[in-house]
Amino acid sequence: MLERFYPDNEAPSAYEINYKELYERGYKGIIFDIDNTLVPHGAPADGGAVGLFAGLQMLGFRTVLLSNNKESRVQPFADRVGSKYIYRAGKPGQAGYKKAMELMGTSPESTLFVGDQLFTDVWGAKKAGIVTYLVKPIYPKEEIQIVLKRRLERIVLFFYHRKPHREPMPGALKNDGSG
Repeated sequence: MLERFYPDNEAPSAYEINYKELYERGYKGIIFDIDNTLVPHGAPADGGAVGLFAGLQMLGFRTVLLSNNKESRVQPFADRVGSKYIYRAGKPGQAGYKKAMELMGTSPESTLFVGDQLFTDVWGAKKAGIVTYLVKPIYPKEEIQIVLKRRLERIVLFFYHRKPHREPMPGALKNDGSG
């Protein structure tokens, strides 16, 4: 039952994934969460985020920012990094992920998702058939409802790390069951 929440891959950060190798493997679109995935919660796009998206665009990736937040939060971030976006996405529902793929012209087989939360980000992407990367949250100080979800996430990840998995994708942490 917990398997539905398991990420396909883990990475220390969205900035440490080998996107070049993933592009060479046939992935053409990436859906990103914003808060605590690319920047601390509520922070504007910084130089690291701008550089990441510039590099992804040079590789040929198409991107969409997918956020449950309001447009007033998402649109300025998207403008700064040069990405399409969807606000009030309704994660973990599948509709936002499907719309993101439509905006990029990709399919589940050619799309990746990068986010920091299991019960919204990863679960929604998995329901939409998209390969997922769970990254560590950038900043530990979060709203109470997220803090409570993180406690539940620790339980799921405990069992996930105990189970051997297939070979991880580029930039992912290897889960050999020892951890």
